[in-house]
Amino acid sequence: MVVFKIKKVINNNILCVTDVKSHEMIVTGCGIGFKRKVGETIDSAAVEKVYQMTNLKIQQRLTDLLEQIPYEHFQLTDELVETIRARISYPLNESLLITLADHISFAIKRKEKGMLYANPLLTPIREYYPQEYQLGLYCLKRIHEKLGVDFPDDEAGFIALHIVNAELNTTMSAMNDITRFVDGCVKVIESYYQKTFNRDSLAFNRLTVHLRFFAQRLVQNEQEKYEDTHDQEFCSLIASNCQEHYQCAKQVAAYVKTMWHKDTTREEILFLTIHLKRLNLAEETPEN
Repeated sequence: MVVFKIKKVINNNILCVTDVKSHEMIVTGCGIGFKRKVGETIDSAAVEKVYQMTNLKIQQRLTDLLEQIPYEHFQLTDELVETIRARISYPLNESLLITLADHISFAIKRKEKGMLYANPLLTPIREYYPQEYQLGLYCLKRIHEKLGVDFPDDEAGFIALHIVNAELNTTMSAMNDITRFVDGCVKVIESYYQKTFNRDSLAFNRLTVHLRFFAQRLVQNEQEKYEDTHDQEFCSLIASNCQEHYQCAKQVAAYVKTMWHKDTTREEILFLTIHLKRLNLAEETPEN
């Protein structure tokens, strides 16, 4: 049986402990911290769940958060994050539990004071992050069922951004820029083709996913770039055979240069060309 040493009593249900190798972690359990003191030991039989982050700074953030929010808010968020991880195919940053618990708890406190924030990015969030937005709505439903708190759809949009943020491993501030970036690129694309694409199509979803990761690469200065001769030949082939879509991709690159002051590599333009061709082919032959 594993024995833990108490480093800090957070509340009656949460302890900060260390194991025999001095690894720090959070353990939870009903009444696990009641009348406990620092330095005492506790065996694993009393522990319901263990939280051990890979990064010590993140571990400290978790400890700090648990001292500030109600245990029931953390418990519910933990349940929500498990559901989100099960439904999202991309790896999610381990900080999601912390950022989402902090956001949900703060949102509940704001609601109690009659303070609700409108989400200015709600429309593009619905369009470009449909899966994450639906998970945001699911979270609102569970919050209502468990805590009796009702939120408008704007809050589902905020939760969706936290999920996408965990997918891209970036900051919430960057996520706002990425969302505006994707929205701007889509407007350029639809203006070029003089049509509005089906937001529910798989091809449109693939395009917006590509654009969000393209935005992330731009922010991190890690754009796709290859020097191999065969890759260069492939690039030339795509540019010559998909001229209409290639010109559209170049217009997107011009928009990125003008509005975001970033140059787009030829490789990025060609990858976008391929997505644009797939999108238009899908529009011509609707999915069943």
